[in-house]
Amino acid sequence: MEYSNCLNVMKTIIVLTLFFTATVTSANVPFEGKQAVVTAEFIYLQDEVAFPSCHASTIAETSEGVVAAWFGGTHEKHPDVGIWFSRQENGTWTDPVEVADGVQHTGLRYPTWNPVLFNYGDELYLFYKEGPTPQDWWGQLIISADNGRTWSRRTRLPNEILGPIKNKPELLPNGELICPTSSEHDGWQVYMEFTADRGKTWERIAPINDGYKIAAIQPSILKHPDGKLQILCRSKNKQILSAWSDDNGRSWSNLEPIDLPNPNSGTDAVTLKDGRHALVYNHIDPNSEWGDRNVLNVAISDNGLDWQAAVLLENDPDPDGEYSYPAMIQTDDGMVHVTYTWNRKQIKHVVLDPSKFKAVPMNKGKWPTR
Repeated sequence: MEYSNCLNVMKTIIVLTLFFTATVTSANVPFEGKQAVVTAEFIYLQDEVAFPSCHASTIAETSEGVVAAWFGGTHEKHPDVGIWFSRQENGTWTDPVEVADGVQHTGLRYPTWNPVLFNYGDELYLFYKEGPTPQDWWGQLIISADNGRTWSRRTRLPNEILGPIKNKPELLPNGELICPTSSEHDGWQVYMEFTADRGKTWERIAPINDGYKIAAIQPSILKHPDGKLQILCRSKNKQILSAWSDDNGRSWSNLEPIDLPNPNSGTDAVTLKDGRHALVYNHIDPNSEWGDRNVLNVAISDNGLDWQAAVLLENDPDPDGEYSYPAMIQTDDGMVHVTYTWNRKQIKHVVLDPSKFKAVPMNKGKWPTR
């Protein structure tokens, strides 16, 4: 009897230990939301391209499918960095082609930066930056009338006009294109540029922040009822910052933090056809090392302020992993497309079905566990 009782006690201890171990393990596993992932792929294989490093992708939809661009070369800031472009044809990405570079003459070449695609329908615009540094760069534009197969000669934008700095512009009801942009030569300042005639003439507003006490760049635009606009920005203030406009972007409220972290990394956002808003960003403690970008997340919101977890795109235990500078659009079929830098070596493309988003609440801005 004593042996039997001892055996039963041992079995009970083992069962309880396994139960509590599983419970603790489960509690530490982050929510993933993988049911919303339709496809995940690399646009190209690293050993098939001429550039070892890449960054800052952009994506757009054309009548023939989605297209993407990014900058690639030896490394960021190297003079050989050019703008590379690929089209998706019948579910397969075409070989990347360099469509722009920073060559000034035979003895001088500057790096290029941050391409941004926008499709007017009959013309595909590709904005990008050119110059030695983000403090000294200038805006450039090339245009395609055949969905990216061929491109115009580059056109330099007017002085002090940079074009959309990282994230896509939006077409306003009055026909103007509003370009969310920012500068880095006098702190980090956010402002808007406008063109009503496809880049022939431009207007810009004054920066909406001082650049130092509130330091923000790279805004993305969300659309709300009654024509209200919202921007979400990368910042040095440890949180994603937001501002609002009631006059088509001519004036803005003060930038204020939302309850999501920002470890000084790029984000993007889009207003979905059903009225919800989606945001792709690095949900990483901003008190960790500067530039940590080894986790990439998608959140969802009804009002642009209160966000819930939707999809965990990347979760690398190695803090040196980098999944960054995402771009996000919704295509006509309702799918959400995201492209982003994958370890500075490749560009990854993920398709999400927003009808399968399971919105999970966050507790005080922390990404939930299962």
